[in-house]
This record gives sequence, structure tokens and C-alpha cells, in this order.
Amino acid sequence: MSTDLTPVIAASARWLLAAYPPPAGALNAALAEAQARQAATLAAHLRYPGDLDVQLLHLLGPGGSARLDWLTGSEAEPADAAWRTWVDETVVSWAACFLADPAVTARAHRLPAAAGLPAEARAPGLRRLARPGARDSEAAVLLRHPDLLEPVMALHRASLTELLDTEGCAAA
Repeated sequence: MSTDLTPVIAASARWLLAAYPPPAGALNAALAEAQARQAATLAAHLRYPGDLDVQLLHLLGPGGSARLDWLTGSEAEPADAAWRTWVDETVVSWAACFLADPAVTARAHRLPAAAGLPAEARAPGLRRLARPGARDSEAAVLLRHPDLLEPVMALHRASLTELLDTEGCAAA
């Protein structure tokens, strides 16, 4: 059975970009996608830290985007139905927390569970997420706006906070 999180990461990042689109332009789209993908990668690997977790995800499925779509008022097109089934609500919520607050990203990156992250999710790969430059922030103005992200962040912020607090105490 697969232990690959790529479908969940790609679908969750795609959902974030569809719900909070970047300003017009190819560079803005690329920079926003890089940030959404980094946030979704970190969130997915913290949510599913072990091979068994990932295997269970593939067996049971991530749940889809229906609740997120309803919460944000997004209209899902019939052509989007396939990829939206791979959206994981918790991954999206945690990714939104990382996008809205780089300090949360830094805390999450120091967790022992983050040691097993793939190369693209380890420093310096998370630079755009943890320390966005002015151009990164401009390209992801909606994607990083705390007030706009609040309903999505609120869904699973408590579980992320608990993970950060619990793992942080274990590391100390």
C-alpha cells in the first residue's frame, strides 16, 4: 500500500489557491502555489507522521472538501469533483494556520515529528512559508490574510495547538 502523501498535499494546496486566489500574473500564481504547497506539505506530514497513518489515509480517504466549500461559499464545479475528494480538512486548516502566522510554522518545524519531513518541507525549503519576503506576501495576499482564513483555521486550530504544545513539551 502507498505511503505517498502527494495526492492530499496537491489537492489541499489546490483548494487553498481556489478559495484564496493570487493576484493576476504568472509570477504571483507561482509564488502563491509554492507557499500553499509548502504549508500543505508541512501540515500533511505532521497530520500523518508514520507509514501506517498514511496507509490508513489511503484506505479510508481524506474526507473531501464539502465542509470547506460550504464554509467559504466556494462553488465546486462538476469537473473538480475528482481532485476535491483528496482534500483533507485538517491539512487545509493547519496549512491555513501556517500561512497566517509564520511563528506557528517555526514552532511546527521544530517538532520532533518534523524531523522525518521530506527535503522540500525542511529548512531552507520552507523559507517562503516561514519567512515570506515582500514579493511572497504580495503574491499571496488573500492566502495569508488572517481574517479571511479565520473560519478555516478555527476548524482544527485546537488540535494543532495541542500537537505543538504536547510535542514541544516532549522535546524540552
